[in-house]
Amino acid sequence: MVRHLLLDADGVLQRVGGNGWRAKVDAALGEHADAFVADLRDLEGPALVGSGDFPAALGRALAEYAPDVDPERFYAGTWLDLETVEETVAVVEDVRRAGAGVHLVSNQHPRRADHMRDVLGYDRLLDRSFYSCDLGVAKPDPAFFARVVSELGSDAGELLVVDDSAANVAGARHAGLPAEQWHHDEGVDVLRARLTGHGLLG
Repeated sequence: MVRHLLLDADGVLQRVGGNGWRAKVDAALGEHADAFVADLRDLEGPALVGSGDFPAALGRALAEYAPDVDPERFYAGTWLDLETVEETVAVVEDVRRAGAGVHLVSNQHPRRADHMRDVLGYDRLLDRSFYSCDLGVAKPDPAFFARVVSELGSDAGELLVVDDSAANVAGARHAGLPAEQWHHDEGVDVLRARLTGHGLLG
């Protein structure tokens, strides 16, 4: 029986404001945008597991790709310009009201995780939040999900993961957790139907 819902952040519970993350990158970096995005995994990867300073690494990359772009303004406007998906928030409230736990499981570097806690208020909205930068391991590594199972003191089969990434869904299933792939663009009715199928909503 599923007793806990584990929600991804980007693409599930939140979205980047304006025209989206990639549009902001394209506007700032122009012809260099594709090369910058290709380098992003190496730039952000260490910070996602709590090692390294992503904003500082971003500043060094911008000095190469777009020296006229202000690093702090670009970072804040691209990584911190977030808004919650209100339809998903309503689902969170309904699932908690029905008696299940709802938790965040998200790959984030420390500064963005702090923003999500403090500005978006996820510590109030959710029962617990599990960020890769705090756990020292990132999705889709099954070890990430195993850590969450251990922290919650539950059986893996009692935790349902909802994530927009097929790789993350596969990682969760490999760790023994049931998982569903869903993006907020699919519409909240699809999510509600899947949660009902797992017994989290009536």
